[in-house]
Amino acid sequence: MSPLFSDLPRLPARPFVLIRHGETTANRDQIIAGRLEVELTEAGRDQARALAQLVWPQPLALFTSPMHRARETAALAFPAQPATSHPGLKERDWGIYEGRPLPDLPPRNATPEGGEGWQEMIQRVHAALTACLIEARSNLPVVICHSGVIRATRLLTGQPSVGSRAPNARPLHYRPAHGPTGNTFEETLNEL
Repeated sequence: MSPLFSDLPRLPARPFVLIRHGETTANRDQIIAGRLEVELTEAGRDQARALAQLVWPQPLALFTSPMHRARETAALAFPAQPATSHPGLKERDWGIYEGRPLPDLPPRNATPEGGEGWQEMIQRVHAALTACLIEARSNLPVVICHSGVIRATRLLTGQPSVGSRAPNARPLHYRPAHGPTGNTFEETLNEL
């Protein structure tokens, strides 16, 4: 875990999966969406439908951001699976930058005017993920969320950085591992 967030309790040591929503109009047009409600593109809907073809290794507990793009992805990817919406899984509020071109994005550690600070988001994501992982009981927690939530999770799971933007509609599996700084998680793309 990043030293900046070392005072947070660790996530429960259990496997879980994060999936970024399908491609949106904002993704396609390189626009900062944040808390804006934007639609999936037809390609994004196809990406979500393709997830329905995956064979999952055990029963799932499906969680989703309450934002429309995540809920629609969940409905297309897991049509027979009920999903629990969790407000803490929303994308970061980029304040005055929302709707602007992606190159206008301020530094991650800056608090955008009218928006959410990075440390505040890390704490929100930590609380939301912890609740989901506990609520899943013995089922595999699968969380449909956003790029910012995944970047925050990377720090919470002991990754060395926030990494690059996660691909749309591709499962990122986290498995507990023992790293040089104690309990961490290994992140793998598309491996179930």
